[in-house]
Amino acid sequence: MNRKATGHLRTSRSLPILLVSIIVIFLALLLIPFSSSESHAKTKPQIVTSTSIIADIAKNIAGDRAKVVALVPPGADPHSYEPTLRDIREVAYADAAFTNYMMLEEHALIKAIDTNLPPGAPNIALAEDAAKYSAEIIPLVEDASLDTVWLGLRVRGEGKAFGANRSSEATITATKITGPGELSGYLTGTFGQPQIYFQSADGVDAKDTATLPLDAHTHMSWAFSKPGIYTVDFAAALHVKPGSGNQNPTAGEAPAGTATVTFVVGTDPAKMTQFKGKTVIDGGHVDITADVDKNRLTLFSDPKGGGEYTQKDLDPAQAVIYVPTKALQTIPGDPSFRFLGRPGTEIYLLAQAVLGKHVHGEIDPHLWHDVRNAKAYAKSIRDTLIQVDPAGAATYSANTEKYLQQLDQIDQYVRTQINMIPPGRRTLVTTHDAYGYLAHAYGLKIAGFVTQNPGTEPSVADRVRLARTMRDEGVPAVFLEPYLASRNTELMQVAQDAGAKVCPIYSDTLDEKVPTYLDLMRFNADSLRRCLGS
Repeated sequence: MNRKATGHLRTSRSLPILLVSIIVIFLALLLIPFSSSESHAKTKPQIVTSTSIIADIAKNIAGDRAKVVALVPPGADPHSYEPTLRDIREVAYADAAFTNYMMLEEHALIKAIDTNLPPGAPNIALAEDAAKYSAEIIPLVEDASLDTVWLGLRVRGEGKAFGANRSSEATITATKITGPGELSGYLTGTFGQPQIYFQSADGVDAKDTATLPLDAHTHMSWAFSKPGIYTVDFAAALHVKPGSGNQNPTAGEAPAGTATVTFVVGTDPAKMTQFKGKTVIDGGHVDITADVDKNRLTLFSDPKGGGEYTQKDLDPAQAVIYVPTKALQTIPGDPSFRFLGRPGTEIYLLAQAVLGKHVHGEIDPHLWHDVRNAKAYAKSIRDTLIQVDPAGAATYSANTEKYLQQLDQIDQYVRTQINMIPPGRRTLVTTHDAYGYLAHAYGLKIAGFVTQNPGTEPSVADRVRLARTMRDEGVPAVFLEPYLASRNTELMQVAQDAGAKVCPIYSDTLDEKVPTYLDLMRFNADSLRRCLGS
């Protein structure tokens, strides 16, 4: 399927009918906000939140005095949710906005809020604001134990010299791709759909571009159709757009580095004379990295997963990325992956390791899995609502005190349930790197993630390796988010091979089964106790 193909819309309708249709649609769009959102804004403050979890916390603080609207609906993935026209209208009539931020939400949603929120309305990033209410923030821990290189994209720097803010972004563009076969760089989303960033099969042009927020990182998969030597020329740029309200009004674009990255596929470059003296990258976590402050593009390497203690910049001209024969994978039958070639054909694949679109920084954004951090969120929301609606201060304060008591109770409940699990069995294996706070706060150990290679079925070697890891760790169960269940039939088989159960756990969203944050924490505690207990 040609990603760059375009279509033409033809119609036989007469011009008057078409104009009438356009006018009707336009009037309908105008009337909706004036008949709903604006009328609410006149009677009570309107608060918009990014996720349903934040909305639930805010509703407990606001009570009936303010209207709370969640932009990301229950059951949707905040990592990839794109704002709708209705979302933008809700933001335009809001008196305050609450996001989690720390790269949790899709950047398009953050930009929609920052651009459309009325001037002077508080725009609170709770994961950051909660620090002043004693929230505990921990680094994001990622599993770098793949058999091959874990290669992603990263943007470093703040771009303050260019007037950048959190709505600014950087692009990394492939300007030239050479090699004996076809190269594809893509990301497999939460529901299994690939998003193509770079692809040589249909020609290289401006569409071969990845866009990231500042100080962010994303996972990726890299596929090569044949063995041999590939090179990719990359160019990065910082983009600063004018905002609204209290956002930086400046705009512009600045270069952020160029480099050529070399891949050797199917042959060990250490044995090739042309690469003598160069660093061979054959494992760990590496990012093609644009530094917007220093105008340079590097390979930011973390060979052992040690974070700041082992990370270092490598010059792409003095390094080569090794894609070994053990990276061979079979193209899945799902039509979404036809861009890789014919189903059943073998390709060389550097897998993205974790299923889903997870653009993030160095800090774990999932603070609410520690109830003490949710208390900090509640206090931040309380003080913001009092700022917006001073006459409701007594109501907001009383609601907060009542809710904090409920949070204390659920915190103790989670501790009690997990303390009932034998210490040697408190090991968590999941499909999502979202439970660091849960493990840190309640005494669990993160053993890793199951779906290391999204979009392809686990090989026999994958199953044997997972079974060995789970056996060595004494892991009786793996945990899967309910909205991913339909995409993980392979996980069911892998768990069965390992003699383990597959149990539910919630992370970023609510649904009918867990309609509130308190329900989410109670459900997870019960599931952990039931599946890991003796």
